[in-house]
Amino acid sequence: MTTTIYGITTCDTVKKARVWLESHDVAYRFHDFRAEGLDAKRLDGWVGKVGWEKLLNKGSTTFRELPDADKQGLDERKAKALMLAKPTMVKRPVLEVGDRVLVGFKPEAYEQAVGK
Repeated sequence: MTTTIYGITTCDTVKKARVWLESHDVAYRFHDFRAEGLDAKRLDGWVGKVGWEKLLNKGSTTFRELPDADKQGLDERKAKALMLAKPTMVKRPVLEVGDRVLVGFKPEAYEQAVGK
C-alpha cells in the first residue's frame, strides 16, 4: 500500500506528521506543494472524498492575504481554482494511504489508517 504525505517543509503540523510516520516505521513519500505543485486531477479526487470545505485552509496566511473579492462567494469551483493557483491554501498535511485521504494530523486517525 502506497503512503504519500502532501504539504510544505516549513509547516509544523507536517513536521509532526512526518515524525509520527517515521517513529512508527511507515514508509512514505513526501510531496512538497512548493516544489512539486498540485494537479487538478488529484485535487478533484480529494474534494470528492473529503469535500472542498475541509481542504481549503481559511486560516492560512496565503488565504488571509487574498483580496476580499477572492474570498467572497466561495463555492467548490472557486475554492479549487484558489487551491490550484496557490497550493499552500490546502490544509496540511494531506495523507493518502491507498485510496484513503486524511486531512490534518491526528495521531489516532493515522494509527487507524496505517494499522500501527
